Amino acid sequence: MQRENPIGEPFIELSEVDSSNNYAMRQVQARMAGHGTTWFAWHQKEGRGQRGKVWNAEPGQNIILTTIAEPVSIVVENQFILNAIISLACLDFFEQYTAEIKIKWPNDIYWRDRKAGGILIENLLRGAICKFSVIGIGININQTLFPGDLPNPVSLTQITGKTYNVIELAKELCTCMEDRWQQSKVKSQELLKEYSSRLYKLGEKVAFKKVDTFFDGIVTGVNIRGELLIDTGDGQVVPFKSVEWLTNQRN
Repeated sequence: MQRENPIGEPFIELSEVDSSNNYAMRQVQARMAGHGTTWFAWHQKEGRGQRGKVWNAEPGQNIILTTIAEPVSIVVENQFILNAIISLACLDFFEQYTAEIKIKWPNDIYWRDRKAGGILIENLLRGAICKFSVIGIGININQTLFPGDLPNPVSLTQITGKTYNVIELAKELCTCMEDRWQQSKVKSQELLKEYSSRLYKLGEKVAFKKVDTFFDGIVTGVNIRGELLIDTGDGQVVPFKSVEWLTNQRN
């Protein structure tokens, strides 16, 4: 059996790319990359976020990376465990430098009420199994000026007042991902419980929008399918596969 590379090995720097996820996907489909391969982009011209959003980042100032995972034991209906693994790894990374870090469901990283990072996971399926996962992560590190259409961004430099070596930090993030990956092999259910316990606005009443319906509810956690559990009143907890947050700082 071939040895599984740790996440972050090999670690490849790209001077410029359209999207690190697009680049990684092409490499996987050409069978030129496998589990653990990670690309760090100094400049990303067409960065992508969740739900078709654009990820804007100043060249050379932030962590923009994509890693390949080969989760052959994860069936499609349980693929949200990948979000839990990577989200918790991002929290582990941040907690080396600051506190008050939370996961805004499904996969944004928040410091207080401001967005410090985001995750985009794209899975390549073979039947009912996730054959490969292309995991993109963007984390604001040294950037201090952001486009005006971003309502609530924040960087690690703004939080701590310090400037960082983004390559060193990117490799630290890879170590955090590898640690959580290994944990998932024996304690996947514990990871889901921890993900729920680290949610942004957990236990608080939040305004939401679902299609054309507006409602308030209390965030209570997630289920194994990754659906957000919201107490909508009268003790009724409803799972939501998709819902829009309506907070003062929208993102």
